Amino acid sequence: MKKWMFLLVSLFTMQMAMADNDKPIAFEQLPATAQTFIKQHFSDAKVAFVKMEKEFLDSSYDVVFINGDKVEFDKKGNWKEVSCRRMTVPQAVVPVKIQEFVKSNYPEAKVLKIEKDRYEYEVKLSNFWELTFDLNFNLIDMDNDND
Repeated sequence: MKKWMFLLVSLFTMQMAMADNDKPIAFEQLPATAQTFIKQHFSDAKVAFVKMEKEFLDSSYDVVFINGDKVEFDKKGNWKEVSCRRMTVPQAVVPVKIQEFVKSNYPEAKVLKIEKDRYEYEVKLSNFWELTFDLNFNLIDMDNDND
């Protein structure tokens, strides 16, 4: 029992020591996939800084632009989140089925943020609606942030 307790305490201590381990890196240190994504979709934007976030068993990358826009990537360089403050999320980033849904239901709204994970897409619109889609692009939740 003491061995298990020691192991758990050791693992917890290691996790705490490695948590919040943000490290600034050069753009060229991003995975090639992430570099290509930025060059393709944000070619005119100036990069303010790039950082790598190391966690216990995972890492991610954040690219923040001078205008406040931000892109987050997983350890392989695949985008996880695109958040735009001064412009809309590039249309090529938003899946076509989501674009069609937004255009037909909220024709005046723009996509300001999109997040994806293993289970769903979350989209924030300029009209304060937040839409959640499953991986088959079926709407599964919606919330108005203007309440």
